[in-house]
Formats: sequence, C-alpha cells, structure tokens
Amino acid sequence: METQNKITANSPIGIFDSGLGGLSICKEIVRLLPNESTIYLADSKNAPYGEKTKEDIINFSIKNTELLLSLGCKIIVVACNTATTNAISVLRQKFNVPFIGIEPAIKPAALTTQTGRVGVLATKGTLSSDLFLSTSSQFNDVEIIEAQGKGLVRLIEAGKLNETKPLLKKYLLPMIEKGADNIVLGCSHYPFLIPLIKEIIPKNVKVIDSGEAVARQTKKKLIEHNLLSINSNANNEFYTNLNAELLTGFLNQIDLNSTNIAFKSF
Repeated sequence: METQNKITANSPIGIFDSGLGGLSICKEIVRLLPNESTIYLADSKNAPYGEKTKEDIINFSIKNTELLLSLGCKIIVVACNTATTNAISVLRQKFNVPFIGIEPAIKPAALTTQTGRVGVLATKGTLSSDLFLSTSSQFNDVEIIEAQGKGLVRLIEAGKLNETKPLLKKYLLPMIEKGADNIVLGCSHYPFLIPLIKEIIPKNVKVIDSGEAVARQTKKKLIEHNLLSINSNANNEFYTNLNAELLTGFLNQIDLNSTNIAFKSF
C-alpha cells in the first residue's frame, strides 16, 4: 500500500472528476466545511469516463490520486460516479489515505417514492458497474427505470448546457410516462442541468443528487481521522488538463471562489 508525505489537519482535501462535473460536489464540500482547503483536479482531457473501459477508468483514477497526494492532500474525494463504481476499491487497496466515493442516491429515492418507480439517469460505466447493480438490487419492491445519458457529459464539458435539452427530454420523459416520481442524477455533471430538467419534468417529481451526502460523509471521515481543519485561511485551488477558461466560467456560474485556477498537464 502506497503512502504519502506527512499530512496535517490543515492539509487540503483532494477532489477529482473526469472533468468539471465534480465541481457540484466541491461546492457542497466548501459550503459545509469553510475552514478546509481544497484542490480540485478536472481530468477533462479524458472525459467522459463513462464511455471508457474499466481498465482505463482505474488507470485514470490512480493517476489522479497520485497527483493529488503529491500536492499534499489528506483525503481524496472521488467526485465521479463512474470512477467510484469502477475504481474506488482498487484505490483503497493501493493508497494509505481515506477515500470518499459518490454513487447514485438510489436509497433515498427508493425509500421516499410514492409510486414505487424511480428513474436513474447515469453513464453507461455507472449503470453497468457491479456496485450499481448491488445497490439497486437491494430494493426489489421498487422499479428502477434506467437511462444512459449519452452525449450529456460532452456537451456540459464544452459549456453547451442549453444544447442538452433535446437529449434530456429523450431520457427523462419515458421515466415520467412510466410513473417515476423521483429521478436520481447518477453523474456529478448532471446537477448543472437541474434548471433545464425542472423545465421538462412535472413539479411533483423530485430530482435527487449526491452532493450534500458526499460533503457530510467527507466531514465524518475527517473527524474520524482527526483531520478536521480549524484553519481560517482556507483556499481553493483548481487544475484542469484541457481548458482553464471554461473551468473559470463554471466556477463563476456556481459562485465558488478560488485562489488559484490553472492549466496543468497530467
């Protein structure tokens, strides 16, 4: 098991995603833990992970983790559903550092549905993973209506959010027609589409994502490992290997302040 340099409670939280989607997770972490510094890694060059092989996803996740650990991170948040479901078990075996994963919020959706039908919009890599199948099989009395959000991540990564609307209608309306009253967003990119999604679905249908739950779990892990920071000079750094200007635009959109936005080749 690989180790890293000496870390302290004031070391940063490391967060990575296949691109910009994990910023939706990062925002919740910063909101809940304002005294924590963060380093966010956007592997946009290799997005979307959901269309890659499991071997590639694991290799990208190892590379991202190694880079965050080299930057002194004390805990790693895998802010990508596909990377979590395909690679987090390997990461936990390989690295001696706490990991937080993200997976579709099927449980709260299944426990609160009134119709017994839940829609899940996710990538192919997430829907075909063992972890997703294991989680969804726990709720035999609930019908899980799956849809692969093919093409959505590429448009989000390009900053073309409005162009996703025809695809969203294609994926979401069949769920509504089948009676789904909860729709789970199974990709960290998809929360950026919530305003558009709400234009498409009825007002009584609830949209569920994992951002707040991941932030709460991160806080819990930090407390367990005595790594909760009391630093009042926290800062947030963001790195991308593709388009720093687009990253800046997304940060402005979600009102997430940053002390450092940079292009980094990795």
